[in-house]
Amino acid sequence: MVTEKSAIFIIFGGSGDLAHRKLYPSLFRLYKSGILKDHFAVIGTARRPWSDDYFRETVITSLKDYFDDSEDIMKGFAKHFFYQSHDVNDSEHYIALKNLAAKLDDQFEAGHNRVYYMAIAPRFFGTVAEHINSEGLKTEDGYNRLVIEKPFGRDLDSACELNGNISKAFPEDDIYRIDHYLGKEMIQDIPHIRANNPKLEAAMNNKYVSNIQITLAESLGVEDRGGYYETAGVLRDMVQNHIMQIIGAIASDDPEATDAKIIHKNKTDLFSSLKELTPEGVDDDFVRGQYDTDQLGEEKAYRQEDNVAEDSNIETFVAGNIQFDTERWSGVPFYVRSGKRMPEKSSRIDIVFNDKVDEVGIKPNTVITLLIERVNGNSILINGINYKESGQDFISFPEEAEFDKAREAYESLIIDILSGNRVHFTLWDELRSTWKYIDTIRNRWDEQTPDFPNYLSGSMGPDAAEILLERNGNSWVWDD
Repeated sequence: MVTEKSAIFIIFGGSGDLAHRKLYPSLFRLYKSGILKDHFAVIGTARRPWSDDYFRETVITSLKDYFDDSEDIMKGFAKHFFYQSHDVNDSEHYIALKNLAAKLDDQFEAGHNRVYYMAIAPRFFGTVAEHINSEGLKTEDGYNRLVIEKPFGRDLDSACELNGNISKAFPEDDIYRIDHYLGKEMIQDIPHIRANNPKLEAAMNNKYVSNIQITLAESLGVEDRGGYYETAGVLRDMVQNHIMQIIGAIASDDPEATDAKIIHKNKTDLFSSLKELTPEGVDDDFVRGQYDTDQLGEEKAYRQEDNVAEDSNIETFVAGNIQFDTERWSGVPFYVRSGKRMPEKSSRIDIVFNDKVDEVGIKPNTVITLLIERVNGNSILINGINYKESGQDFISFPEEAEFDKAREAYESLIIDILSGNRVHFTLWDELRSTWKYIDTIRNRWDEQTPDFPNYLSGSMGPDAAEILLERNGNSWVWDD
């Protein structure tokens, strides 16, 4: 049975791309499912001087890119949307926003619940949070939840400063840091897969695992994000957040835990045990690359993209060997890689077992692949074959009825926000450990001048990424 939720959403950056491309379609899916129905409203804020009617038109236009529902249904949804032109530094604007939210709360009987969604540049997070608090937007009778999109800082120092500013206005329990990979079906299913497969869970340790590989590859270049990439690079954009959180899902202890505090404690303990890197260790265990044109010279090289410096040393590819100092995982390489302009889009986890794993009833040297982005309906491969056809009897997947396979990542995460479920969000203690680790890599790279570009568009990345594994007798499972 669907339980209807009630809330007033205040979306800072309501006129932007993220809101129209991800948030509004996700809210519309919740509207059609009945999770949002009569008792919600959305206030979009931005500097643009839009009217309510024009704002609603932009919302409906964005929905037509994803849905073929009737315009009447879309208009019914859009009636819940309101707009306020807003200057994030103007206290008077927050007072007007407070009054509008209170009016809509009465109109839609939203239970004094507030979701403050930061779909704006991170440099404004602290300012907006401070004004929400100082101008009294928070309600006393309902909940007040602050939602923050990445990037959360660009290094440990800036992340600490940002967190300090936000935590003055909101307690940690009310802060929801979104990493959309944590909303993906496979990532959310990993604990269930581990808990429901005793042989698999018994093998998930350094006695039986040869290595674990995580690949987030994209076939596209930076497209229109050259300006952003010049300040971020793939190390900050993909490794610090998405890849680390995937590792947290696959490597944390106690997959049967359902309590958010226990789950986050396990992840925090895991990330605090990241094996300390030295500058020399960075040289040995991490590879960076930047894409060139393709063999035919038809694709733009990164340095030819818009808003990219002609001599840019920003990486568009990273591969590395991440290790942990824990009893469970000591000595097991977590090989990670992420890159632009690779042969195809592929998001996957490859668990490579050794020849001792038959002790727990698994065929020696088995490779289990969890596809984060589903391909041809398959989610799990065993030695490259759909697990249902592989003849293996040691693994089972949750039944279709147990999980709503139709949900998009943002849709799933918005449900969690409305329900107060913080399991699939990132806590500050986790971020602090991962930023410290990433900073060591970034600082070492900033001391050196790389020989860029060093891989062709459409290739698997620089040759050094293959050598990284070969020197320990390993190889990438996914190889074009």
